[in-house]
Amino acid sequence: MRLFDRILTLGLAVIQCFVSAMVLRLAARRYHGHSLILARWGVFLFNVVVVVGIGMSFSEVVEKLGIPGRPALLVGAATLAYFFGATSFLLIRGTFNFFRKRLHLDVDPARRRLLQLGANAAMAAPFAALGYGAFVQRTDFRVREIELPAPGLPADLDGLRVLQLSDIHLSAFLSETEFARVIDASLELRPQLAVVTGDLISFQGDPLDACIRQLGRLKADAGVFGCMGNHERYAHAENYAEQAAARFGIRFLRGQTQTLRFGSATLNLAGVDHQTKSRGRSYLVGAERLVNPSAYNLLLSHNPDVLPVAAQKGFQAMLAGHTHGGQVNVEILDQGINPARFFTPFVYGKYRVQSTIAYVTRGIGTIGVPARLGAPPEIPLLRLRKA
Repeated sequence: MRLFDRILTLGLAVIQCFVSAMVLRLAARRYHGHSLILARWGVFLFNVVVVVGIGMSFSEVVEKLGIPGRPALLVGAATLAYFFGATSFLLIRGTFNFFRKRLHLDVDPARRRLLQLGANAAMAAPFAALGYGAFVQRTDFRVREIELPAPGLPADLDGLRVLQLSDIHLSAFLSETEFARVIDASLELRPQLAVVTGDLISFQGDPLDACIRQLGRLKADAGVFGCMGNHERYAHAENYAEQAAARFGIRFLRGQTQTLRFGSATLNLAGVDHQTKSRGRSYLVGAERLVNPSAYNLLLSHNPDVLPVAAQKGFQAMLAGHTHGGQVNVEILDQGINPARFFTPFVYGKYRVQSTIAYVTRGIGTIGVPARLGAPPEIPLLRLRKA
């Protein structure tokens, strides 16, 4: 389990302890005898349900236990939404109690009513934001045209238009019809090269064939290529996805390369399966064999954390996803505050390590809570530019 997952689990446990203690105190005031015993058992059983829900919000747990993907997705999302509401409630309640004591509101009914109205409005705000993120921003698919300055870029690759789709997560929270809108918008861009950087689905049982069918509609002068994400691995669908995509002319590069010619320039496009450091693994083991010294080397990697290693191996550029741009992002003093910052320095946008340039996209879909706030989905059209 990653450090972020441990911190998150600990935080949720603390919140649940506070909620349980509040409910038990309230029950002790209202009930006695058998009714109080039933209330305590009810709190215990609810805690069991919450623990199960937390487990289902972690993709690794779902994969290891073989839990059906769609029920796990729904239960996990409901649990995280509950914690979002519980956290908001506790914060607002604590703030209200703080000001009530400091301003002596118990002896001033007018002030107390005013603060109570403010607390009620503050209580509604997080749920309004969550609703906006779930029903509006989650499917606010927009094209972003991005200039990517690339050191050492050959002249005939200057201006190369690359479409990047990532983190589609076609599942209970993204329908084929919604994803078809993404493909329709992509077709209007007429890219010279199209790439898919992993996570076509969320769990085993999700509509992988429908996702590949839609991706099969993509058109690009040099073709459509991709790499595998961690959710293909969780779903044990890497081999099937590779074979099914090949029937639509899409090639997933799994420790492989594809040589592409643009004028007098050679682009060596390489791809790797999702990279992880779990169980003592290292990033990009043996990837130096994918580098062509006489070409411009572009790596497709779902995980952006491999960027420093990719630079050491000799890749000049990299495209990645995985982070969803944090999915829920709050800007404070020009700094993005989001969950992804706890486990990677490469959350969203352009990055450069030595002379290697990378772009990390926010992607299309969601995982966990089906909402996006401050990190809307994107359809990036990248233009390579000579730096």
